[in-house]
Amino acid sequence: MPEEENLSYEIVREGDETILRVDYEKATTIPSIEDSPVCMAKTCEKLIENPGISKIIFYQKRDYEYDYEQTQLLVEMSRLANQLVKQKQLLSYENIGNNYPELQGILYSELRSDPIAAYVHLRRTLRREHIRAEREIDEQRIELHKRYGMVLKYVIRQLEKTKLIALAKAHLVQYRLHDREIYRKIFNPTIKPDFMFTKLMAAYPLDGEEIDSYTIGKDTEVTIFKLPRTVQYLYHLMPPEFKLSEEKYEILDNARKIIAEHKPERSEFVDPERMRSVFYNVGNDLVEELAGYRNIRLKLKEIEELTQILVRYTIGFGLIEVLLQDEKLQDITINSPMGQIPMFVVHQDYEYCMTNIIPTISEGDSWASKLRLMSGRPLDEANPILDTELIIPGAMARVAVISPPINPTGLAYAFRRHRDKPWTLPLMINNRMINPLFAGVLSFAIDGSRSLLVAGTRSAGKTSLLGAIMTEIMRKYRVITIEDTLELPVASLRKLGYNIQSMKVASAMTHGTTEVSADEGIRTTLRLGDSALIVGEVRSVEARALYEAMRVGALANVVAGTIHGDSPYGVFDRVVNDLQVPRTSFKATDLIIVTNPIRSADGMHRWRRVTQLTEVGKYWEQDPLLEHGFRDLFKYDPKSDELEPTQDMINGESDILKAIAGNVRDWAGDWNSVWDNILLRAKVKQTIVEYANKLGKPELLEAAFVILANDEFHKASDKIKDETGTLDSKKIFSEWENWLKRETAKLIM
Repeated sequence: MPEEENLSYEIVREGDETILRVDYEKATTIPSIEDSPVCMAKTCEKLIENPGISKIIFYQKRDYEYDYEQTQLLVEMSRLANQLVKQKQLLSYENIGNNYPELQGILYSELRSDPIAAYVHLRRTLRREHIRAEREIDEQRIELHKRYGMVLKYVIRQLEKTKLIALAKAHLVQYRLHDREIYRKIFNPTIKPDFMFTKLMAAYPLDGEEIDSYTIGKDTEVTIFKLPRTVQYLYHLMPPEFKLSEEKYEILDNARKIIAEHKPERSEFVDPERMRSVFYNVGNDLVEELAGYRNIRLKLKEIEELTQILVRYTIGFGLIEVLLQDEKLQDITINSPMGQIPMFVVHQDYEYCMTNIIPTISEGDSWASKLRLMSGRPLDEANPILDTELIIPGAMARVAVISPPINPTGLAYAFRRHRDKPWTLPLMINNRMINPLFAGVLSFAIDGSRSLLVAGTRSAGKTSLLGAIMTEIMRKYRVITIEDTLELPVASLRKLGYNIQSMKVASAMTHGTTEVSADEGIRTTLRLGDSALIVGEVRSVEARALYEAMRVGALANVVAGTIHGDSPYGVFDRVVNDLQVPRTSFKATDLIIVTNPIRSADGMHRWRRVTQLTEVGKYWEQDPLLEHGFRDLFKYDPKSDELEPTQDMINGESDILKAIAGNVRDWAGDWNSVWDNILLRAKVKQTIVEYANKLGKPELLEAAFVILANDEFHKASDKIKDETGTLDSKKIFSEWENWLKRETAKLIM
């Protein structure tokens, strides 16, 4: 093919990589080693001319990239082909006679354009020579057949030493000569459109077993594969940007080049939502204008789709944004060196999965620049760790970035996805993280303005439970949150009518910023009036300021936060010994909730569970464990997979719950009334779950409805108390359930 002869190429060095980049922009065929014998042959020639190539990239609107392993298959074959044709004596006319043209054709041409066919051709030729030698009578001709056979055997042995032929052998049953389907099982390039940085392995794994598939939004396909030789699943993503026509690719590429001329400043990133809206409007007009200029008719829906993709790959975070739209994902990790390793995700159903997505170095650098602008925090040699948040339409995530010198191979990222809607206690009951009785006790403690710490390991669900606790605070109270990285569902609760104020303070790992320190932030809350205080995570010197405020009674409402620790004593050890809070101040903690991942015996599965609820006694001096300062109210039973109340809980041996009851005339000194109210709250939570499942209305478990149901519960309690003079649980529940029936009837109609 003449156009293949004139392709320009360059050798590019990126770090340890030596890349062969071949320009196919003017070619009329799509470049493909697996599909085109001409492309394969010309690539082999370039590999012979340029030793040391570690990666091959063809570019033609998109980049088609063959990674190191695939490139080495061709490098090895090219080297062998070159070595064989140089063995003049072995392949001479004198040695093989009239067979010379046949063998020359195989080694000079076929071995480079179709090495598997060349191998099969050689084997068939060897069988032919054996048969001819057996049938031949003339001794001289018998000798010639045998000599040719020896040459063929030598070449076949050399080919069988190559990895390409070793891989091909498993697929040679019923193979037809020159059928290139076999190469599609070996060569599988990653694809990257011009307007993107991310590479995608678009083809399904040939040896993978599809076990699940679903759609994110309207047009992003997710397929889960089980792979042989590993316990890890493959999370295969196919977003709309990889299914566009060439005309649309060209529009997007030109639009991106135009928009890329504008360099957003720090002031624009202060309000990412507004900036995204502005860029969307500009991009929408630009896409429509470029389509019109090329006489391409696009529907309104197509223009909107292209605009969303354009925004993602200009001011956005590319395929990270697509992944964050998947509500089943919990974590996204990107290791260095970027461009060589796929992303990994943690899936709610399949846990740790590798993906078909490979981010590039340039994309990692782009994300780092945007995160620096958005957070106002440094990321450099003096500050090689950046902890911040990413908020996009429909999702939010906590982001941790590490860079040199702490990470010598470049940038690495970890994205922790948070629900765009707050967790609720009924949602957690439905997911078996807690049970209704625990929810009833927690609701009782929150209404009783207690101080709570949610402890657990990483990925234990601490922040999720803290968000659910916030939905239990009555909307009539003011709530102040303090976080160094925004993870709590403040924006969602504000939209649901909460009187809530968010404060962002300096990260304990960041230096040299203008942000207020966490301890100063807590002291500031004391000047903002009576409020419930929610601390995103107690991790540094702010612990002393928090306990100082709690000790002097400056915080008269709920105080709650998260802390790393796997047990109540672990929390005590961290707060007192690591964070230097005085022992006596630790007594200001009322309840410690421990949540941890529970693993299956085979190690293949894990589930989030609250494993313990413990109250902190007030009558100990040095060590709460030795002096019985901890009283367990709930303990997780692994056999029943259930959070069980302890005998102390059942018998009413809880100083904290009694203290709450002591402030209410109806409950003072009457544990039976307290227990009855806890059971009522548990029944309310359980009923919401039952109605949601019975009616097939999962929205009943979401914050908007649960908060409304909580309000109605308090209204019903107040109404029955006014009418009867007591908090009659049966009448309160009847009043509340009548409201629930009316509300759910509206949803069904």
